[in-house]
Amino acid sequence: MKLINKSLVIALTCSVVVGSAFAGAHPEKIDSLSNELTPVGAQRAGNAAGTIPEWTGGITKPPAEYKKGDHHQDPFADDKIEFTIDASNYKQYADNLSVGQKAMFEKYPDTYKMNVYKTRRSASFPQRVYEKTIENGKTGVLTGGGEGVAGVAEGFPFPFPENAYELMLNHKLKYKGSGGVRYNNQVAPTASGRYTVVKLREELLGKYYTEGNTVEDIDNILLYFYQEVESPARLAGRILLVHETMNQMETPRQAWVYNPGQRRVRRAPNVAYDNPGTASDGLRTNDMTDMFNGAMDRFDWEVVGKKEMYVPYNSYKSHSSDLNYKDLVQPGHLNQDLMRYEIHRTWVVEAKLKEGVRHINSRRTFYMDEDSYQILLTDHYDKRGNIWRFSEAHSINYYEVPTFWSTIETHHDLRSGRYVAVGLDNQDPVNTFNEPLNESNYTPQALRKRGKR
Repeated sequence: MKLINKSLVIALTCSVVVGSAFAGAHPEKIDSLSNELTPVGAQRAGNAAGTIPEWTGGITKPPAEYKKGDHHQDPFADDKIEFTIDASNYKQYADNLSVGQKAMFEKYPDTYKMNVYKTRRSASFPQRVYEKTIENGKTGVLTGGGEGVAGVAEGFPFPFPENAYELMLNHKLKYKGSGGVRYNNQVAPTASGRYTVVKLREELLGKYYTEGNTVEDIDNILLYFYQEVESPARLAGRILLVHETMNQMETPRQAWVYNPGQRRVRRAPNVAYDNPGTASDGLRTNDMTDMFNGAMDRFDWEVVGKKEMYVPYNSYKSHSSDLNYKDLVQPGHLNQDLMRYEIHRTWVVEAKLKEGVRHINSRRTFYMDEDSYQILLTDHYDKRGNIWRFSEAHSINYYEVPTFWSTIETHHDLRSGRYVAVGLDNQDPVNTFNEPLNESNYTPQALRKRGKR
C-alpha cells in the first residue's frame, strides 16, 4: 500500500516560548474566522491530496432517529474501510504515524491494526461558542507564565494560537457544557486479558462554560469535578471532589476524598501531576485524564508545527450500546475491529521535563486535532528518553450539544503489555450536558453528606 500523503509540517512564524507572545489578541485577524479559517481557527480548506476535505460546518444536528438519552448512532455507518495499516505495512505510512503508534505495531504484530476510513471533519460546537471564540480572539491574553488567561469567556480562548500554552489552554477550555453526568467506567486488563470493571459515576459543573460567565466572574474556578466509585465492592463508596482552577500558579488545584470505611473527608494534595489515577493500577497518571489536564509548570512547552496524522476519529462503533465489555476488551489493547481511524491535520506539541523537577515522563508529544483542539494521541517517554507509554482518545461528536470529545481513552504501557481503558459506558446512561447542577453540592461539607456509610 502506497503512502497516502506525506507529512505536512507548517513552520510557525512566532516564537513558541512564552514571552512577548503574551499579546495573544488579534482583532485584525477576526475576519479570517469566517473565510479561510473555521470559527475556532482551524484551516477551512482541505489538503492538496484530497484525503482531508474542506470543513463545511461539521455535524450540525443529530440523525433523524436519535432521541435524547440514546447512545449516539453512527452517522457514518455506511462508510467502508479504505485500507488497513498493520505490522506488515505500517512503515509505508510512517510519516503519518506517531512514535507510540509504531511501537504498538511492533509490540502486537499479530493483533494491532488501524482500519482507516474516509475523513469526516465532523467536529462542531454551539453557535454561541463560535461567537464567544471570535470575541476572545480580539481580547484574550495569557497570564501567569502561561498557566492562565484573561479577557475571555465561554469559547476557545485563542483562535489564532501562537505558542504551546495557547494551544493547551484551547484543549483544557474546550466546551464541555455547563453541567453534566457520565459513567466513565474503567478496565485495566492483565497481560493475559483478565480484568475487573471499575464503575465510575462522575459529575462535572463547568463554571467557565456557563452562559454569561467571564474569567473574572468565576473566582479562578474552571470546573467542579465529582467522582464516585460504584463497584467493585472493595472500592465502592469512595468519592473524589476536585476544584479545578483556571490558573494553577495563582491557586493550585484543590481536592478532597471521602473514605467510606473511615467515614471521613480529608484533603488530597496529590491528585495532580504524575500521581496515579483512581484504581488505574498505576497505568495512568492524574495529568493524563482527558489526555492532559492540570498545571503545566514542570515542563518546557514547544510547538513543533502541524502534521497530517492517522488518528482515532468518529469512534461511534466503539461507543455503541450493542457492545458488552467482552466485545471490546482484549489482551494488549481494545478490539481494533471496533476502532475507526482517519487522516486529519493535528497540532504537534512537545513537552520536555524541566531541570530540577520531578515527573515520571521526561518528555511527551501531543497530537491535537485542529478542528476541536482535542488531544487525540500522546507519546510518553521515560527518564532515558525511550518511548514508554502511548495514549489514544477515541472521540465522537456529541451532536445533541454539539461538542467533540473523547468517548474512550486508552493508555498503553509498552513494557508490561498492559493498558487502562477509561470511558466505557456502553451499558450505562450516556453523557449528559448542560444539566442544572447545584454548586453547593461541590464543597467538602456537602461531600460528608453525600458519602454513603
